[in-house]
Amino acid sequence: MRSCGQSCRRGGARPTESGTSRARVSAPTPQRRPRAQLHPGAWWLWSLALGTAATRTTNPLLLALLLTTSAYVVIACRPNTPWSRSYSAFLHLALAVLLIRLLFVIALGSPVPGTHVILTLPEVPLPAWAQGIRLGGKVTAEGVLFALYDGLRLATLLVCVGAANALASPSRLLKSLPGALYEAGVAVVVALTFAPHLIADVQRLRAARRLRGRPDKGLRGLLQVALPVLEGALERSIALAAAMDARGYGRTADVPAPVRRTTAALTLGGLLGVCAGTYGLLTAAGGTYGLPVLLAGLAAALAGLHLGGRRSPRTRYRADRWTPRARLVAASGIAVAALLTLAASSDPTALHPTVVPLTAPTLPLWPAAAILVGLLPAFLAPAPHPENPPKDPS
Repeated sequence: MRSCGQSCRRGGARPTESGTSRARVSAPTPQRRPRAQLHPGAWWLWSLALGTAATRTTNPLLLALLLTTSAYVVIACRPNTPWSRSYSAFLHLALAVLLIRLLFVIALGSPVPGTHVILTLPEVPLPAWAQGIRLGGKVTAEGVLFALYDGLRLATLLVCVGAANALASPSRLLKSLPGALYEAGVAVVVALTFAPHLIADVQRLRAARRLRGRPDKGLRGLLQVALPVLEGALERSIALAAAMDARGYGRTADVPAPVRRTTAALTLGGLLGVCAGTYGLLTAAGGTYGLPVLLAGLAAALAGLHLGGRRSPRTRYRADRWTPRARLVAASGIAVAALLTLAASSDPTALHPTVVPLTAPTLPLWPAAAILVGLLPAFLAPAPHPENPPKDPS
């Protein structure tokens, strides 16, 4: 018979002094440390900069390139969370805005004169006090194209805002705000998260109705889903109010009166300076004083916010940091906005194609290459992963 020690040796185990065998423990494989998440402010700066670039042009080719850029980055970088699904809702909203703009031009006419008549609608006669307004009449290709370009610009701006909602966590963004803007930030975050939570509730209830064999489409399905959605929104509002009260929301610290007056004067003066400086930059006569007044107003407003933060002392647990990746993401969006603004001033005809006379838009090369800089976050941002997904109450 084989001894226990021989069998253990042949089996690959090593006998111990007590006669028992000990299995070999394999060394743990080193795992890569996941990349840190980007600062939410970087995503908002990138998205708002793309929206600013969209306001500088009415070229449909450049606007379509901006839409493609934002959609690609959202698909590549958004996490698997309920609020990240709001991007499709903003796409539907942008499409609705574009269709409404076209319907208004068809029904009410366009201020752009045109000679290429597409169709003629029955015109409703209006009284003399409604001069300048018409109902029906001739619909020209020039007016439709002008409305299409203008509506597409607004739709692109809405989609860029939707990209910020899908990429940046609202709770992490609130944690990054200065103390003076905390109360206003809570209101904005609650307003921004209302639509994503509402969409998630509707999808969950429609899926539950389909599993039970009940209709989930049409007017009947919408009416039967609306009541549970409103009930869930009310319960969530009560829970949010209780959580805010438990965390001492709205309580302020004792600050001397001179500090309060200085804070109010700096904030109000800074905002007035920003308004005056922006007006100066937008007008030809104020080009000399616009930039200095704008910079001075920004400095005063930031100083007022810094002093105002003393009234709401709070701590941050694991505050987000502006890493080099986050700076590059924000810089890529700012670069797109700056280059499109420069192109709009140097070559306005390329970024604003004319409709009278009717001409086909062309794609300017270097503004298109500037928009492609906005794709940089798709290669810099960390891989998407779920960020504290909520539990299904059902």
